Amino acid sequence: MQVITGTREFQINEPTVVTIGKFDGRHKGHQKLLRKMQELKESEGLRIAVFTFDMAPMGVVTGHSVTVITTNEERRRKLERMGVDYLVEYPFDREIAHMDPETFVKKILVGQMHAKAITAGPDCSFGYMGAGNVELLRILSDQCGFKAVIIEKEQDEHRDISSTYVREELTLGNIEKANELLGEPYTIGGTVVHGNHLGGPVLGFPTVNLLPPPEKHLPPFGVYVTRVLIDEEEQTARKQTVGNHQKVFGGISNIGRKPTISGDNPVSVETYIMGFDGDLYGKRIEVQFLNFERPETKFDSLEALKEQIGKDRNYGERYFREHPEFLREI
Repeated sequence: MQVITGTREFQINEPTVVTIGKFDGRHKGHQKLLRKMQELKESEGLRIAVFTFDMAPMGVVTGHSVTVITTNEERRRKLERMGVDYLVEYPFDREIAHMDPETFVKKILVGQMHAKAITAGPDCSFGYMGAGNVELLRILSDQCGFKAVIIEKEQDEHRDISSTYVREELTLGNIEKANELLGEPYTIGGTVVHGNHLGGPVLGFPTVNLLPPPEKHLPPFGVYVTRVLIDEEEQTARKQTVGNHQKVFGGISNIGRKPTISGDNPVSVETYIMGFDGDLYGKRIEVQFLNFERPETKFDSLEALKEQIGKDRNYGERYFREHPEFLREI
């Protein structure tokens, strides 16, 4: 996948099928749309191109911070796995926010992205004040020579599946419902950093730490059963064969500030990886959340914490015995 980011000056010279959106979470609705784009790629010889922004547009328009289910880096990895050929992360500011919808389609989607088909949902909006809609897209399709393909929304119990719906469920701690809407586990990815160095030496459970960025939308602090994906190149020293470039491990993860450990600890994701004994510092992993076990708790002593971590591990092992499908290689 070619990522075009940080510039307005670009040109795609192959005919494309284009879609517009934040693609936050790549939920079931996004997946339905991308499957249609894949059909058009195969039937009409078009390349798949996604137009999005390099930050959440509402944060610029309103001045308020906006959390996201997937960071830009996570979004890139997910879209590449879905077979996207071009990802345009267009710089967003008030200038582009004030571009009229007709100019946006003609100049950027058709002129720069070489759109021969544009896919969208029935409630799509684009351009200044969201004035662009399906009706305008159909009018412009005749003028500009592209096909307008409208995809009906994917629903869950008569409600449209959307990133807002997923964020609501995550905020409530309904991780399994959020995963159902996403069509895959909610994921926090990142580079492993050094923590307090208490896991192995003191508590007897070696762990790895991720620091999610402030814009990442997190579920409630607590302990979760997780699945950990480690890229193939990070397993070379162990000479393990991997299916689709990743090895899968079971895990137990705590999201929070480690209240039992003294000090002003940042929000982190600390994970005990079952059956793994390698060095992952500085490496990228993905932690996928499967099941909520308990809220984060401040214990009276490290001994009490150690005892609880043992119970957490046993809980996780039981979960994976009951759900072995989560440990299959991806």
